[in-house]
Amino acid sequence: MKKVSFVLILVAITLIGCTGTKQARLIEAFQQDKALELTFLFTRQRGHATNQFAVWIEDANGQHVKTIYATRFTANGGWRRRSDSIPNWVKQSDISNMTRIQTDAVSGATPRTGTQNFIWDGTNSRGITVPAGDYTLFLEGTLRWENQVIYCVPIQFGRGAALAEVIVEYSGNFIAEHSMIDNVIVQVFK
Repeated sequence: MKKVSFVLILVAITLIGCTGTKQARLIEAFQQDKALELTFLFTRQRGHATNQFAVWIEDANGQHVKTIYATRFTANGGWRRRSDSIPNWVKQSDISNMTRIQTDAVSGATPRTGTQNFIWDGTNSRGITVPAGDYTLFLEGTLRWENQVIYCVPIQFGRGAALAEVIVEYSGNFIAEHSMIDNVIVQVFK
């Protein structure tokens, strides 16, 4: 009986995999309660004052809803020592009023070079599902010192699956580090 169950599970997994990548991702999203998935290529830069980034959601009024991720250096006080480290996130997140537990919950080590995936579950920082409406996902990166990149992605939460338009803006003049964050894709599932 155990062999039959295992074979049935294996067949079911195989069938889901054969229905197409998009359909499989939608099924996975609903199973994992994903509202949105951000994917991008991160290329670690050499040297100091770089490799910092944050991902967060704001509502239609520009109010911080939830931080999805921030690099540990900045989240754990690096913003005090280096004011040009992801400054928009520092301001919007009100990190100066966060507890250590709150910053630990959203921060992590600077990742290695490779594809990064971040999920928003459709909740605010208190874990409460937000109402349907217009939101914006931000991905901000400190390329080197005062040189920044910010990706702004308007999303319509609660209106169904869609591929969101990604708007990018660079500030400063370090062209070499523009590849730190690249190939940004945002898929809205709900």
